[in-house]
Amino acid sequence: MAWTVGWNRWLWLTLFVALGLRLGLAFAVQNEVSKTPGRLCLISGDAEGYWELAGHIAAGEDYSIFDPPRRLLRMPGFPALLALPRFVFGDNPFAARILLAMIGTVACGLTYWLGRELGGEAVGVLAAAYTAVSPVICLFSVLFLSETAFAAAMLGSLIAAARLARQKLGLHPSISRQLSLATQTGALVGLATYMRPTWLLVGPGLSFLFLFSGNQSIRWKLAVSLVICLALGIALAPWTVRNAWVTGHFVPTTLWVGPSLYDGLNPDATGDSNMEFFEQDRLLQTMSEYEMDREYRRRSWAFAAANLQQVMRLALVKQMRYWSPAPNTPQFKHPLIHAVAWLAYAPLILLACLGAWFSRRDFWLLILTVAPIFYFALLHLLFVGSLRYRLPAEYPLAVLAAIGFTRLAFATQPVLNDH
Repeated sequence: MAWTVGWNRWLWLTLFVALGLRLGLAFAVQNEVSKTPGRLCLISGDAEGYWELAGHIAAGEDYSIFDPPRRLLRMPGFPALLALPRFVFGDNPFAARILLAMIGTVACGLTYWLGRELGGEAVGVLAAAYTAVSPVICLFSVLFLSETAFAAAMLGSLIAAARLARQKLGLHPSISRQLSLATQTGALVGLATYMRPTWLLVGPGLSFLFLFSGNQSIRWKLAVSLVICLALGIALAPWTVRNAWVTGHFVPTTLWVGPSLYDGLNPDATGDSNMEFFEQDRLLQTMSEYEMDREYRRRSWAFAAANLQQVMRLALVKQMRYWSPAPNTPQFKHPLIHAVAWLAYAPLILLACLGAWFSRRDFWLLILTVAPIFYFALLHLLFVGSLRYRLPAEYPLAVLAAIGFTRLAFATQPVLNDH
């Protein structure tokens, strides 16, 4: 079979299927939630907050929510995205779901791009095909949750990093090109951080890895690494300056880390999210938002230090929830849903393991495809565990699975090698 011929048509077919499935789910989800007056989403909680913040942005109002106001509760990227259909179509959730369906399709296209950079056309198309039809990925594409929009932005940063890695491996040595790609990498990490704050650490992490890879001089590698961090800082500067103006403190992301950490590390923690303590404590009645965040951080680490065995048990429960094939929420507990989720998830994991074995000497390929899913897994040893937090990392993992499939079936070779 000629792997280099005719893949464009399969790519367009894949994207057509991806969009069709997501548009169908947008209609189905909206039809389901509209049966209950006032209901916004299948999975309640964060979705309502994102929608309300989007409304404030669309109306030109203060970026805050609740009373007392929380001005640094969420990163503004996803609410700003939802604000676009709210500005044009008003309070129309279905119009927003249509936009999210399109963003989900773009994420499939970006999966193809990353796969093409790392393994060639066939790998790219196969990886995109998985993300196009994966039931859980499709469903989350049309929910008012940030996972899919973050995945698209995250993939952009990984693509830029993959292209930079190829430059540093000497395939196309060009100083100006390397600096341009380093700038793109940092800026796109910043864009992804606007969608989800945990991606912030990836910028310094990539800088560190680039500093110790390749055969160039340490001075030049240091320059490339610094450019990544500088571009990231510039990308986040508007938000950081705004936060300093609002709070008087340097806050590059949000002031919800403390409560989120305490959600996973407190005497009543179960591994699932339960923010009832926040309403019971009512710290914002006597503290600023910044002080509240610091207080919950202090309580979290104090609990962890005094209850190491319980923290370890909780970590195991969180990981079970994180790696679960199906969503953990009660409405998705039907055996048929779990069976479908397993049928999609098991091949992904098995083929990704094969891909990792076949690519075990390809440092950057493994970093860009495997590292995200383990990075989030490590974070959620502390925070609560859920499939939601793993889902964005399945997009690059699909690239590794596609490499495993092609190497197993057709003995094709990936193109990115760190020798």
